[in-house]
Amino acid sequence: MKILLVRVSSLGDVLHNLPMVADILRHHPGATIDWVVEEGYTSLVRLNPHVRRIIPWALRRWRKSLGKPETRAEIKAFFRSLREEEYDVVFDTQGLLKTGIIMGAARVKRGGKKVGLANGSEGSGYEGISRIFHTESIPLSPRTHAVARGRMVAGAALGYAVDTPPDFGLPAPQAALRPAFLPEADYAVFFHGTARDAKKWAHANWIALGRALAPMPVLLPWGSQGELDEAQSIAGSLPNARVLPKLSMMDAVATAQHARLAVGVDTGLTHIAAAFVRPTVEIYCDSPKWKTEGNWSANIVNLGDMKAPPSAPEVIAAARRLLEAV
Repeated sequence: MKILLVRVSSLGDVLHNLPMVADILRHHPGATIDWVVEEGYTSLVRLNPHVRRIIPWALRRWRKSLGKPETRAEIKAFFRSLREEEYDVVFDTQGLLKTGIIMGAARVKRGGKKVGLANGSEGSGYEGISRIFHTESIPLSPRTHAVARGRMVAGAALGYAVDTPPDFGLPAPQAALRPAFLPEADYAVFFHGTARDAKKWAHANWIALGRALAPMPVLLPWGSQGELDEAQSIAGSLPNARVLPKLSMMDAVATAQHARLAVGVDTGLTHIAAAFVRPTVEIYCDSPKWKTEGNWSANIVNLGDMKAPPSAPEVIAAARRLLEAV
């Protein structure tokens, strides 16, 4: 059986789609699985050794230069590459027009099918027009967890029940692969940055948490000038904190992978730490906890909820419990 997964973005959404791979192979051990993903996330998918072929999609870059001949040539090359194989099943678990177009262009064998979401979840950017590319649309509860959505779509289409904890297929940390910029000692990482201000945890809370964890080193990554300013401000109040240099996505993933403790708001890197089953505290300030909470391990504590951020003492207590548990 040949299967194509279409989930192009974003970081957290691609991560949450990974357990589909283990599920499919558990029930169809001979299957081969390919994946179409935005080019910036190919290295994340490549961490899962069971994805045979990754087909990069570069719409974020292409849309800046659609009039250039070289861009049009790249787009044609993408669709040629996409159509090199015939698949038994193509899954679009994102439910957008752009992912529907990719699904529509993919080739299926005689009797094959193209399967997607019949509806979105609460607050999602689901685009109903994507259904025109389906041969089968799977309805789900509007409050289905982000990890469960893809798993349940695949299970319904391929005839199996989703009855195991999610397996992201990610490698365990290896000392030999620990990046040189990370400290040799155990450290905590604070994923404090997020694009939406309402999802941020109060500045004073990060400082209180860092002081409670001292002398454990606290690492502060960042992805924009605003996040750098915030990281420097937090570090200025903590003798045990260090602002990291600007990291590539995979260096940021490695920072999560090797952390003794990860604490972060509802953002992709926090969810990556949880997927690696590192001791993780996920903080929800202005997003629904049910949608993305790490609910597959006792190593993950989820605090707060929509319009109900947790207090600093709550997070400190959870962090201490996780540190004492190992």
